Amino acid sequence: MPGFADSIAGLPSVAVVAIGRNEGERLRACLTSVVRTAAIVVYVDSGSTDDSVAMARQMGVEVVVLDPNVVFTAALARNAGWRRALELAPQIEFIQFVDGDCAVADGWLAQARGFLTDYPDMVAVCGRRRERFPERSIYNLLCDLEWAAPIGETKACGGDVMMRAAALQSVGGYNPRLIAGEEPELCVRLRAKGWRVWRLDAEMTLHDAAMTRIGQWWKRSMRAGYTYAEGVHLHGASPERHRVVESRRAWVWGLAIPLAAVLGAWLFSTWVLVLLLVYPLQVLRLYLGFKGPLRVRAARAAFMVMGKFAEAAGQLKFLALRLSGRTARLIEYK
Repeated sequence: MPGFADSIAGLPSVAVVAIGRNEGERLRACLTSVVRTAAIVVYVDSGSTDDSVAMARQMGVEVVVLDPNVVFTAALARNAGWRRALELAPQIEFIQFVDGDCAVADGWLAQARGFLTDYPDMVAVCGRRRERFPERSIYNLLCDLEWAAPIGETKACGGDVMMRAAALQSVGGYNPRLIAGEEPELCVRLRAKGWRVWRLDAEMTLHDAAMTRIGQWWKRSMRAGYTYAEGVHLHGASPERHRVVESRRAWVWGLAIPLAAVLGAWLFSTWVLVLLLVYPLQVLRLYLGFKGPLRVRAARAAFMVMGKFAEAAGQLKFLALRLSGRTARLIEYK
């Protein structure tokens, strides 16, 4: 479709790829935030049963519907999106990826494109993702705190990021077999080719985690543990040692310590259970190290420690699937 992007108002070198599944009005907000700015917007749907596909088409967005017989992953959807964008507009230089539950901040696309244009050794740039409703639940607030990552050069990005299309093509895009953690894994391969990743001190996206129950938080933390185990499996060797530290922490705090305490009490003496006091002590240590309101510091410390149990469960899930040879499925928290 030659000249397709030239016929659309917006940044001529930027395409946006949004992915989603049953995001409803969150998807509308996402597409509205970019449809008048980017040269082309592609929405990739992973089996929605709501009106997401019809809505996107009504908004003039190119829609790709994944085969319902495949195992849905964000990586698979993103690959389908950027490849379709380049089919429609081969002249596209930059791809902005965004999750369907996020709205892109005004001015971000132009700022990110300008940064990548000015720094040719940078392959990807991201900014500040914020929660839309951090006050609605402690889980949303924890997400917002998680998004506040250090500014400057970084090893990895998240799902919302602008990348060079040519570099993305050179490494084959995201690993479609990963059910999560596909962004850091892609960055490992890009950095191995000499590229750099940067995080700007700029507003990028507004995210709607929509987490109101502890079960959602547990699944999300479990998914993180799964990605740690898979990251170590793929790139855990030197010099990268991808996710090794995070994986070890999950094993130690989420499994080794409680297992040692219980076995020690059973085999030797119930006094061995005193080992479990390390958990409240760890919460206190983290609480004293955090800044901000007392309630937020306390919740952040407590959930960070509790999260190690969920992460350990996620790592056990990865090992079980590896040993059984079964196909991994998405761990969804919404």
